[in-house]
Amino acid sequence: MKRTIPLLPPEQILFDRALVAEHRRRAAGLDWPRHRFLFNEVAERVAERLLDINHSFSLALDLGGRDGAFGEKLITMKKVDRVIRTDLTKATLDNATDATVVADEEFLPFKDNSFDLIGSVLGLHWANDLPGVLSQIARSLKPNGLFLGALFGIESLQELKACLIDAESEIKGGVCPRISPFTEIRDAGSLLQRAGLALPVTDTELITLKYEHPFALMHELRGMGETNALLSRQKHFTPRQILFRAAELYVENFADADGRIPATFQIIYMSGWSPHESQQKPIARGSGKVSLGDYLGK
Repeated sequence: MKRTIPLLPPEQILFDRALVAEHRRRAAGLDWPRHRFLFNEVAERVAERLLDINHSFSLALDLGGRDGAFGEKLITMKKVDRVIRTDLTKATLDNATDATVVADEEFLPFKDNSFDLIGSVLGLHWANDLPGVLSQIARSLKPNGLFLGALFGIESLQELKACLIDAESEIKGGVCPRISPFTEIRDAGSLLQRAGLALPVTDTELITLKYEHPFALMHELRGMGETNALLSRQKHFTPRQILFRAAELYVENFADADGRIPATFQIIYMSGWSPHESQQKPIARGSGKVSLGDYLGK
């Protein structure tokens, strides 16, 4: 069945998806193994959530899987039989041993009811239409299929954001958007329900990484393929004066006793099931057998 995907109004399109793909292509051509730690760590934490589920899955989709850490973990855990991996660019899929598809999360090419499990690790924060993407994921799941996701939350890179804003305000008297807007945990559960996924669960954690210097963090973000892809970004390089001042502020305000600076990443975890008759259902309102009148004083 052919899907009709509504187009967003221009004012609701925040990200340049072609640039997101270019950033991932560039990262794949750099020393990716040096910069993949956070993705691999979160992929492992997402996969380990299946340890509490007494269920195995035949076919899984590793959506936006980069080097396939999530899919590989599923195979190692013997939780799935087969994995299909996608990403925005072929460059991140070249060394894959499993089946791969170059695909955009915003326009999934799969038929309805295709997968038993779909996982997305740190990719959906670049989606212009996150509700639409989650709806496509829900349709791609078989009945009683599971979605597991992890995406960056609004507290991510809060130190870097504050220093860039202060530096640019100090030097230019105004600011330009330099860091992506992220999702808030309070919105995640409703997004799952809106997509038609049952039994939604969301939670969050903060992961703090330490770097020798702010420029080491900026280099890491480039190596991760996570630099600015906002349509409203400045189209020229950030002046050196702003970058050096931001680095000074970072060290002054956040460096630890050893001179290392922290970078906070908030990870929002999401899970939801494709509806199925076997799943638990909430008790209908008014169906309680106990009358409060029996326990209230007269």
